Amino acid sequence: MPKRKPSPKRRSGCPLNASIEMLGDRWSLLIFRDMMLRGSRTFKEFLGSYEKIATNILADRLRRLEACGIIKTKRDPGDGRKVFYLLTQKGLDLAPVLTEMVLWAAAHERTENQALVREMQKDKPGFIAAVRQRCAEQTKILAKSSADSRNS
Repeated sequence: MPKRKPSPKRRSGCPLNASIEMLGDRWSLLIFRDMMLRGSRTFKEFLGSYEKIATNILADRLRRLEACGIIKTKRDPGDGRKVFYLLTQKGLDLAPVLTEMVLWAAAHERTENQALVREMQKDKPGFIAAVRQRCAEQTKILAKSSADSRNS
């Protein structure tokens, strides 16, 4: 079992409160959505999202998500100034939660992207497994790229 980081000071010990303090703003959830569903990994890719997040808010939310252990950063081996953002295991464990949130909203509100909703409804465990696999492949590609550049 992985060691848990010491928890930051929270308003209360309630588990729901801890979740809200980590993810309770729309921007954090939308960043997570873009990572999980669109494969976004760079600051520029997040800026290209439909909701048009401001750069200062994006930088703040990425720092917060990293501080909470939901994402991690990797430097681009080819360009040390470029940073890739990747979901950690803790972040990947949110995939079922976000999937349920999407399905709940689609059941109760008028939403778009019904193809995604149908895919989730058809095979929820398969959908989540595919998300996990895609994220694992991104991490492997970056690790291989980093190893290749060290060996060059």
